[in-house]
Amino acid sequence: MSALAPTLEAFFTERLVVQRHASPRTVAAYRDAFRLLLVFAHDRLRKAPYELDMADLDAGLVGAFLTHLERDRHNGARSRNVRLAAIRSFFRFAAPRHPEHAAVIQRVLAIPTKKYERTVVDFLNSDEVNALLAAPDRDTWIGRRDHALLLLDLQTGLRVGELAALNLGDVELGQDPHVCCSGKGRKRRETPLTKQTVAVLRVWLRERAGGRPDPLFPSLRGGRMSTDAIQWLVAKYATRAALACPSLMRKDVSPHVLRHTCAMNLLRHGVDISVIALWLGHESVQTTQIYLQADLELKERALRRIAPPTAKPGRYRAPDKLLAFLAGC
Repeated sequence: MSALAPTLEAFFTERLVVQRHASPRTVAAYRDAFRLLLVFAHDRLRKAPYELDMADLDAGLVGAFLTHLERDRHNGARSRNVRLAAIRSFFRFAAPRHPEHAAVIQRVLAIPTKKYERTVVDFLNSDEVNALLAAPDRDTWIGRRDHALLLLDLQTGLRVGELAALNLGDVELGQDPHVCCSGKGRKRRETPLTKQTVAVLRVWLRERAGGRPDPLFPSLRGGRMSTDAIQWLVAKYATRAALACPSLMRKDVSPHVLRHTCAMNLLRHGVDISVIALWLGHESVQTTQIYLQADLELKERALRRIAPPTAKPGRYRAPDKLLAFLAGC
């Protein structure tokens, strides 16, 4: 067996699981990255994966693999960077174990991530939120469950995986009501609840019953709802809500859009960006900066504050329909 195989096994069993306590999602993402890389190396070098050595995975091969992801598998820059992050993590782990391959390791670690254009954050306005929350039929058990789920997600901004993993014991409705979830990297965080959310959850918990380890939002069979099921029900109610609020037809509503909506609501109510980062479970405030860029209303308020005294406040409005059309081109 080459030096690569035992080192890669140790990376998964020791570094990811024992030392970093990586979530199953992270382990699966890293696993998939190395499956693709080893198959690519096998096709290129004609060596079985267990025969590969550290020197075989040099910067040239890794660079060719990243190109293969984009050109042949049609992966975007983000997916390419995620695969590269997994490879870098492994090589950082391997560096002290294989000083004889220090030059190869350093050249791989020097491969840069690829820049990409960030998409504009999509979120719901107040009318769209109200229409979405009104969509479930609260005369039914499913409707009451789904209304509570949608309201909780809009108020807390939980990721869909965090929402699916919630148990009854994760909700505290007494003094300082909050919900506790396990986020990325198994990090636990507590998110406060508003009076409206507390009132809805209190009614739902009485109907839900069950013990602390039971799922907060169970399926019809009593098991845990999958993330796919939650994504499906959000899309279903968005389609239904669009009948009352046509602007929803132009939006691809998903649980992540509800997370963005929570963040934008906090921002518009004057919550500091660093607090929003903690609220959402972001490791870096830089991740949260996208909401500052997305909020046109916030920018317009800033524009009004810096307008010269002799200037009329507000944005330019074209006086003619044709000029307005040309201004929008």
